[in-house]
Amino acid sequence: MIRSGGPGGLTPGQRTLRIGTRASALALWQTEQVRARLAQHGYDTERVEVRTTGDMVQDVPLAKIGGRAFFTKQLDDAMLEGRIDVAVHSLKDLPTELPDGLVLAAVGLREDARDALVARDGLQWATLPGGAAVATSSLRRRAQLLRARPDLRVLDLRGNVDTRLAKLDRNGEWSAILLAAAGLVRLGLEGRISERLPFDVMLPAPGQGALAATVRADDLVARDAVRRALHDVSTELAVSAERGFLRRLEGGCQVPVGAHAEVHRDAERTVVRLRGRVVSLTGQDSAEGVRAGSVATAGEAEALGLALAEQVLAEGAGAILRSIQAASVEPVSEP
Repeated sequence: MIRSGGPGGLTPGQRTLRIGTRASALALWQTEQVRARLAQHGYDTERVEVRTTGDMVQDVPLAKIGGRAFFTKQLDDAMLEGRIDVAVHSLKDLPTELPDGLVLAAVGLREDARDALVARDGLQWATLPGGAAVATSSLRRRAQLLRARPDLRVLDLRGNVDTRLAKLDRNGEWSAILLAAAGLVRLGLEGRISERLPFDVMLPAPGQGALAATVRADDLVARDAVRRALHDVSTELAVSAERGFLRRLEGGCQVPVGAHAEVHRDAERTVVRLRGRVVSLTGQDSAEGVRAGSVATAGEAEALGLALAEQVLAEGAGAILRSIQAASVEPVSEP
């Protein structure tokens, strides 16, 4: 455990908050950002590192592991058992339905939500040669790559950010890999980005680039602490729309779905504009749409996402979901 003290070594309520995190370099960076925010508000914290299934199983493709939340389950268990008070997550890893007794208390610190092409030899999206090998750990990325470029050879890639970059460097036959731009920026690896892919090519995972903090539902001290230290209302509205879209489409299986919301404010109202896309596993079929509306609460933003999901279901996503269910793809969370 690693401790940091707030001003004068005191905390509101004289309590030290135990902050749970995965042990990857990116997860630790994210957790330290949250701890710094909490320290600014006068809270003492301890960092508690927890290994998750996704960290321990590195030699199996994600889609073959099965089960939900394997990047979060052990953190959930630690919190429910009282071993930690707060868990810090990349929001895109967090299931839309949390275990009973836990709540999403705060979201914030959103970095660039786009996916990044990390390529060798100065290649960019437009110059990837025919039949190029591109590696990714995500069904969402795989499906959208094949949608845009059915000629590509999409390979499976596991491991943390440094491991994946090293695999690209070692495999001369690989042209590129895909990673979240946010993770590369946060780890000081922005220079490895060859191109940030436009949304027409690659819509991100719902919540991508945003940090999240979960707490026990009855722990009002921890809930208030992370909300004061981390929460951003505009981020909440955007990700609520994105996660509402995802929640309606999941239906018990992992869906290659991308979504991104933008929040625009003027003197009189707040408008959320959400774009969402569902793609078949082969990339051959897709359904997407855009929906915008005035919202005042996270619930209204989520309703916007649900409405867009109903729209794309009626316009072809329903058939895509049925084909995925027939293929028996196990539900997973992407890294």
